[in-house]
Formats: sequence, C-alpha cells, structure tokens
Amino acid sequence: MKIKDKTLLITGGTGSFGTAVLNRFLHTDHFREIRIFSRDEKKQDDMRNLYKNDKIKYYIGDVRDISSVEPATRGVDYIFHAAALKQVPSCEFFPMQAVKTNVEGTQNVIEAAVRNKVQKVICLSTDKAAYPINAMGISKAMMEKVAVAASRNAGDTTVCLTRYGNVMASRGSVIPLFIKQIHNKQPLTITDPNMTRFLMSLEEAVDLVLFAFEHGNSGDLFVNKAPAGTIGDLAQAVKELYSADNEVKIIGTRHGEKLYETLCTREEMIKAEDMGDFYRIPADNRDLNYAQYFSEGEKDISKIQDYHSHNTVQQDVEGMKKLLMKLPIIRKEVLGEEVIQYPD
Repeated sequence: MKIKDKTLLITGGTGSFGTAVLNRFLHTDHFREIRIFSRDEKKQDDMRNLYKNDKIKYYIGDVRDISSVEPATRGVDYIFHAAALKQVPSCEFFPMQAVKTNVEGTQNVIEAAVRNKVQKVICLSTDKAAYPINAMGISKAMMEKVAVAASRNAGDTTVCLTRYGNVMASRGSVIPLFIKQIHNKQPLTITDPNMTRFLMSLEEAVDLVLFAFEHGNSGDLFVNKAPAGTIGDLAQAVKELYSADNEVKIIGTRHGEKLYETLCTREEMIKAEDMGDFYRIPADNRDLNYAQYFSEGEKDISKIQDYHSHNTVQQDVEGMKKLLMKLPIIRKEVLGEEVIQYPD
C-alpha cells in the first residue's frame, strides 16, 4: 500500500475483522492512528488492555446514531465499515434491527464520511446479499444499494464495497461450534451434509478489503475467488484434526439457510472484470430512463452462470484440513502453538 501516516477508522472494530486489520497495520507506518468505533465498551476495554498501544483510539458509539458516527470521522482518511448484524437467525426474528444497523447505519457512515471529506470508504458485505432469502441477506443487499446510490453523489469521497463468503472460525461460524462440541463430547450438529459454503480465512478477508482499497472506484463491488466444500466434509475434517470420534447428527436446514451461497449473480457476472484472484463489478450507473429497465434487455444474460459455492473449486476432506491448519484456533489447539487469537 502506497500510503503513510494516515488515519483509519474501523466501524465494528472490536470484532474479528477489526482485530485482523490491527494486526496487519499496527506496527507499520501506513497509519499514524487507527480508530476503533463500536458500541461494546467491554470489548474495547479488552482490546485496550491487550494491545496497550497509543496508536489505537477508541470511540464508543453506534452506527445507527449519526451524532456518534460524525465526530469519529473527523480527520479520518479512510474507513473500513464492518459494523453489522450478521447472524441469520437473530435477523429473522428481529428484521427491523437488521435494517437499522445494516442499512441505516451504512447511510450514516457514508453521510458522515462525505461531510468530513474522508478519502475512501470500504463497506463490507456478504454472499447472502446475492439472491437474498433471509432478513440478514436482504438487509445487506439493501446496504449495497445504499452504498452504490450514495457513491454517485459522494464528491471527493470514494465509496466501494466488498462481498465475501463465510470467514472460517469467525464469531458465530460453525467451526468454533464443532470444536466446542468435540471438547464437550457432544454430537457434531450439521444442517445438511451436502450444503456447500465458501471457505476463506480472516486474512483473506482483509486481503480482499485492501485490494478494494487500492483499486476501487466509486460504486465498485469486489469479490474474491474462493474455494468451497460441503458441511459434511468440513465436519469430518475437523474430527480428523482433533482425532475425535464424535457422532455427526443431521438436524435439518435452519430457517433462512440456502443449499449453496452465491458470491456473484449472473447479472453481475456479465459485467464483471476478472482481476486474477478477484472480480470487480462496476456500479450500475443507469439513470431513471425507464426504457433501459424495461425495453432494452441484456441478450447474453441467459448464457452466464452465477458464481456460487456449488460451481467454484471444491475442497475434499484433505483439502479442508490443509485450509483449517492455517487458522489460529486450530494451530493453537492441535499444534500447541502460541498464536494470536481473534475475539470470540
């Protein structure tokens, strides 16, 4: 990265992503100040005691409240917007809470950034925003629309997005659950053994955001090319790494879950630019000329496939074990290594 002595703000900065960004940049000269913005004072205090570094500044606030967001963006050069409600079941029961945080919160962050002349805002999205079937995915899809719409009138502030699949061993993901069940000698509960999910590490999620940071134009959406595998094989891989003989119990698909996840829709793939390990999807910059929506169709769109976890590179059990061995929690528990642990 060709930047030096800048100020970075991370919303939702006490989570897994914020910690990974801190570990990437804390001891470099890219940023003279890294601001952590979140509503959880306990996690901020834990982080403060862990790092004991004056480069990190902590801001208590909520993205729903622009009066707390706006002061945190003053003097900021770049924003990584990671604050979100991410749990599918909780968003299903409380969909308006997902709207307030994921949609309205994003609008607040962008408005504050434009007001304070922030150079670039990167908004983090999820594969569940493509063809969404649950409240979390719908709220994230709307977040993407809000960001792209705002990017058209953001002046000197560049607003772009990243979309990625499940981050292995992040908070609320299935790998920590499997590990807990192994330790407690309980059955490993899986919804559908044939369900596929993208497999990416937290470091790869950071790499995607940094790629967007360096290459993004306003309104761009970036997606990384990731391998995938079945939940059944993932459970088996975790069992083999822990030399466990726990039973695997199939509990059935939960409300709002898909058989596979889509990272790029075919409508996006028809205009996607292949950038090696990433796809860049430029913003749809059509105006309100309705003819372009109703009478001027895309002739080739039916020939294009989505990019999803069923048709990407598939990992078998051995391949998954190799990916899992890169994770801090696995390296610590299986190999006994002293490694950085991300927040639970």
